[in-house]
Amino acid sequence: MNTRVTMADVAASAGVSTMSVSYTYNRPSRVSAATRDRVYEAAATLGYAGPNRTARSLRSGRHNSIGVVLGEKLTYAFEDPQARRFLSGIAEACLDADTALVMLPNLHRDTDNARIRDAQVDGYVVWTTEIDDPLLDVLVDTGRPTCIQGGPDHPGLNWITIDDRAAAETIATVALNSRSRPAIVALRPDTRRKSTIVCGADASDISMPVTRARLEGYRDACVQLGLDWSTVPTLFTTDNARAEGDRGARLLLQDNAIDTLLVMSDELALGVLDAAAASGIDVPEQLAVTGWDDSPAAAAAGLTTVAQSLFDQGRSAARWVLGLSDTVDDAIWSIERRLSTGRANGRQTKESMI
Repeated sequence: MNTRVTMADVAASAGVSTMSVSYTYNRPSRVSAATRDRVYEAAATLGYAGPNRTARSLRSGRHNSIGVVLGEKLTYAFEDPQARRFLSGIAEACLDADTALVMLPNLHRDTDNARIRDAQVDGYVVWTTEIDDPLLDVLVDTGRPTCIQGGPDHPGLNWITIDDRAAAETIATVALNSRSRPAIVALRPDTRRKSTIVCGADASDISMPVTRARLEGYRDACVQLGLDWSTVPTLFTTDNARAEGDRGARLLLQDNAIDTLLVMSDELALGVLDAAAASGIDVPEQLAVTGWDDSPAAAAAGLTTVAQSLFDQGRSAARWVLGLSDTVDDAIWSIERRLSTGRANGRQTKESMI
């Protein structure tokens, strides 16, 4: 009859204490290299696979894992450059804490809330979701620490974001210098993924906090410059993808009435540049274009953009959830002026730090 090899069996075989075996597997820095070698040799001889993490988590009440809630299909985490940066920051924090990362898509299906609630995790980092997402109350009820990137600001949960409204106002003011006919290519306003064009869009109708704040900032700039907001068209996209930016720009530019496109992501803005090139529109002489996030591709394309570090935001959010930090760090933004607005050349200016 086979019996399960225990930590005590390994300790006896190695001639060390049970605590030394535990430290070898869980806190190896607490024992000498010679002790670790003896423990590993004894474990290999006896067929010991290591401590039972399930039993340990039941005793401690911890699972040694963090849940990342995405309001997208899982493929988005690998395809979108900014999502990859954000997840890389979370992964670094997990490495610091020797913690696993569990991906939890939230596509607003009937089963999603229960699956996320019942996940064997110690806390959650949430990619931006809707203001009225019922999952937010579910997360509060779990009692587990939760931090949301980009908002919303929900009672009982923490969040990390830049001042999207101020950043949008600043970059729009830069782009609209000596220009007067703007249009906006916006991220989707909600989870329904319906693409529409609206003139004088009302930000209060938008449930995605990032889209709402950026639209408010663009409006602030237009109003301060004396432009009639009711005439400014906003195209809401279905996806944050380069092809979607190309499609949206072709619709907005077809009557040649636009001289500025304010775009809520670098991926979408790169698509705008594609559409302009295909239509023979000179950027920036005929059309100023701005993006958001300061990706390497945006720098290579000479795109004026809002710079923010989603890597740092992901790392800070995860460190707070994991108890490695008492606070969530402030998120910093700046404006990178480049050739796409025709105002400056290269990466020579950064301004408007919060």
